[in-house]
Amino acid sequence: MRSKEQLSDAIRGERRAALVVNAHSRRGGRLYQDARARLLAAGFTLLADHPVHRPGELERSLTSALEQSPDLLVAGGGDGTISTAARMLAHRDIALGLLPLGTTNNFARTVGVPLELGEAVTTLADGTVIDVDLGVAGDMAFTNHVGVGLSADVMINAPRRLKRVTGRLAYPITALALLTRHRAVRARLRAGGRQHEFLTHQLYVANGGFHAGRPITGDADADDRLLVAYPVGDGSRRALLRETARNAATGHRRTLREEPFLAVGELWLETDRPARIEVDGEPCGQTPIRIRVDPNALRIMAPAGTVDR
Repeated sequence: MRSKEQLSDAIRGERRAALVVNAHSRRGGRLYQDARARLLAAGFTLLADHPVHRPGELERSLTSALEQSPDLLVAGGGDGTISTAARMLAHRDIALGLLPLGTTNNFARTVGVPLELGEAVTTLADGTVIDVDLGVAGDMAFTNHVGVGLSADVMINAPRRLKRVTGRLAYPITALALLTRHRAVRARLRAGGRQHEFLTHQLYVANGGFHAGRPITGDADADDRLLVAYPVGDGSRRALLRETARNAATGHRRTLREEPFLAVGELWLETDRPARIEVDGEPCGQTPIRIRVDPNALRIMAPAGTVDR
């Protein structure tokens, strides 16, 4: 496998890329042609070029693109699309290029990739390859988070049309509709020889530094060899709403040393009854589950000057 410096030089010099855009994402269908034109104008040769119009076609399109052995796989779409591409690129000698075209774009925010299309393409052309951690829930790798409780129900029930019209507001709107009949779960986390217990409607285990487009804390990121587990409120619905609002407003001022955050490299999660799990917005079975960090598992194209730890 080439060093990161060698891969950076190959991408900037030879510009051999493959493009896969989720045209079903919020902005993907509208911006696919623009993204393609900008990449060609930046001097990239597109060894593969796939607009994906049906969810079931995404993995097949990514597989087809990877068969062309590009130096850079450019994935356009939301966090689900990016997470799928990241799983397929883990521990490979190919960098992931991000075109953030989704609703919240949490991973792009975490690694500092600009959300504006032109600036994102500039990052692909002139940036640098770094490696970042992935989380692994069971045997499923993820870039951003695992959600247990209400968020899993929201991801299953949020109407696609509402997401297209309202963007990231679709999730709290759906959550409010479901909350009146949602039951809290008692979650037990075992990590580092200790057990932690929470009664809550919502528990997250995050790898990245953002959730719902907002910072989790001021010092959480995807390159620190840590997962961040935290409940949102206690067993009352009012506490869930209060803590959700607090997290959105003050996340950038909080640190991993504060309650209720638990920063660990690996944990075992179980609940008093089987609870649904979502991984980066996709349904992924039920508890119990083991969740761990896979350090430096993914190479990405980041803005020039990004610190790589």
